[in-house]
Amino acid sequence: MRTYVVTGAASGIGAATTELIRERGHKVIGVDLRDTDVAADLSTQEGRQNAIKQTLELSEGKIDAVIAAAGISAPKAITVSVNYFGVTEYLEGLLPVLGQSEAPRVAVVSSMASIQQNSAELVEALLTGDEEASLAIGAELEAAGPGAGYLNYPSSKRALSRWVRRECITEKWAGAGIPLNAVAPGTVITNMTRELLATDEGKAMVDKNVPMPLNYHSEAVVIARLLLWLTSEENTHVTGQTIYCDGGAEATLRGDNIWS
Repeated sequence: MRTYVVTGAASGIGAATTELIRERGHKVIGVDLRDTDVAADLSTQEGRQNAIKQTLELSEGKIDAVIAAAGISAPKAITVSVNYFGVTEYLEGLLPVLGQSEAPRVAVVSSMASIQQNSAELVEALLTGDEEASLAIGAELEAAGPGAGYLNYPSSKRALSRWVRRECITEKWAGAGIPLNAVAPGTVITNMTRELLATDEGKAMVDKNVPMPLNYHSEAVVIARLLLWLTSEENTHVTGQTIYCDGGAEATLRGDNIWS
């Protein structure tokens, strides 16, 4: 039996992942704002450190895999704190115990929005690890209105996918035998998206930005299955990848030659 840690465990992809892990006979430590094992706010440094402390206490020194699914898509500056620092700082806090596993694995939830228009300035600030500067840029975008404020979301996900790619080959990850990957969902049917997808207008807007020719919108468990394989003992060499589990949206939007 493996011990998993799942952030965002109380809803959406995190909840589906937690349920699937338990169905397969493994232990899960869930992290979210409420309604799970560790109640903590990943949008603040204090909250993240509290989450790390509680998680380590509950783990009793055994963590085999971490799936970081917590995230928000609000057109607000707080989005960058949750989606980027709420992943990176939290994961690094668990590394000492995770590295003791015989088969340590990590997967994070990015988004196909990582290929959408973003703020290059914000992405670079995030990658330097400067949360104060990142929040200042995010706040400026937020103040400019919902359109500009939305850039907080794709920017945070672009930075997260780049962080995965940068960190995966370092001594503390690859050197410790830890595959580190991201999954980028397309449109997933969750409580967060059901209301938007319930109208023809909402559905048309979503499908214009996220065209999914293969099997259309997905259930959250579809993403959970991929996350579980990436964090299973079977995965020994896949690392640094952002895998688009999006029904072909990324291929539709970017075409066949992304190497030019």
